Amino acid sequence: MLLSWVTLAFPIDPSNPLLVVLHEITEPILAPLRSIMPRFGMMDFSPFVAMILLQIIGQAAQRALA
Repeated sequence: MLLSWVTLAFPIDPSNPLLVVLHEITEPILAPLRSIMPRFGMMDFSPFVAMILLQIIGQAAQRALA
């Protein structure tokens, strides 16, 4: 999320290995959310929703394992 803002100010080659790895890791989580969530102008809130969902899942897993 932050990297997308940084790349606007300081353009980075999209084939940069760091960007490729981050995209490969995050896209399986974000793509389904993007398909069901509307965009608000240029704002994509799917990363925020993903963080909240991952926290809820993590807390549920902790309770189940405790």
